[in-house]
Amino acid sequence: MATENWDAPIIVTTNVQFFESLFAARTSRCRKLHNIVNSVVILDEAQLLPPEFLQPVADVINLLAVHYGVTFVLSTATQPKLESFHSVGVQPFRGLDSVCEIIDDPDVLYGALERVEVHVPSDLTTPRSWDSLANELVQHPSVLCIVNRRDDARRLYQLMPEATLHLSALMCGEHRSRVIADIKTRLKRKEPVRVVSTQLVEAGVDLDFPVVYRALAGLDSIAQAAGRCNREGKLNSRGQVVVFVPPTPAPPGLLRQAAQISLSLLAGSDRNILRRNLASQFFEHLYVRAPSLDKQGITDLLTCDAHDGQIQFRTAAERFRLIDDSAYQTILVWYEKSPALFEELAHVGPTRYLMRKLQRYAVNIPRHLFLKLEKQGDVHLIRGIYAQVGDRLYDESLGVVIDGSIAPDELVA
Repeated sequence: MATENWDAPIIVTTNVQFFESLFAARTSRCRKLHNIVNSVVILDEAQLLPPEFLQPVADVINLLAVHYGVTFVLSTATQPKLESFHSVGVQPFRGLDSVCEIIDDPDVLYGALERVEVHVPSDLTTPRSWDSLANELVQHPSVLCIVNRRDDARRLYQLMPEATLHLSALMCGEHRSRVIADIKTRLKRKEPVRVVSTQLVEAGVDLDFPVVYRALAGLDSIAQAAGRCNREGKLNSRGQVVVFVPPTPAPPGLLRQAAQISLSLLAGSDRNILRRNLASQFFEHLYVRAPSLDKQGITDLLTCDAHDGQIQFRTAAERFRLIDDSAYQTILVWYEKSPALFEELAHVGPTRYLMRKLQRYAVNIPRHLFLKLEKQGDVHLIRGIYAQVGDRLYDESLGVVIDGSIAPDELVA
């Protein structure tokens, strides 16, 4: 209870939970907010703050820092550009203008910690085939290859040798944890290990490969991928990071726009992706090109001058959703201990303790695919929660099996 009410000295939560609580209108979520006064908030992986909510997020950070004594620490290897900007023809942004480095000379430290070489192809317009990429990957005993889509990960994985491991969000949390533990064990023992993954390994997953391949994406993603190469600096030489142009483009929207910005920034002679000021340039381009930094109009809803002087707290809370899950349905999958938990769910119902266990077996799938599975009888309701009927559609290597009826653009992460 202390952690749920933010009463404990140290609270670990997600950026999503933190910011959605700050904009919440329900009493149950708001009653803990007073505990944030005079605290220190560390935002890990700050580059993941979604551009479409950047203005209200910056506003609430400024509010808490100026009026409530909150100190914010933004922690990331690819620091986003969060200073204010006002350009002709571009939406203005009220950013964080009192930001300072917490180390004396970041450039010196940045150079001292340079542990990898990044290889960018001279031709950034011609894609590689999955077959040629697979043939190159097998030349490395231990290698991590990160792609942009779940479907890409599946296709490449199926071209790789049998011992290759696969990671994507089509695998439930319990499944992914077991695979990651296996990877870490093999790396620690210096055993060969080849992994094909989506970008889920780029944040919060501590892996250390001698060689990493990354499909062309935003520079932030490429830099995060490089952070999985020679992470501990134990190699006798620098780790090798190889950027390649995949056969399929990045998915439409933010990911494709980020990849296009990368292409424009890498068009010059200096292709050092990891130089310190490049991340700032990348995010400046990304935010300037964003259709809106306040897509849901949260700022207007919370302004006294708007709506006849009425502040729209409830509407703002309903619209402030950092992750739009409306196009997806959560299902519980048939993996390891989950069938026994399904039986328990049927008998005792969704208790808090049981739901925490079941979260480890949840996967989000596109809603239209879910409707197809429901029609086929492959998923059913157990006490109001959807679960797979059997293990037919869950693969021990790939997770939820997706057939050709789903568009690849929907298979991200």
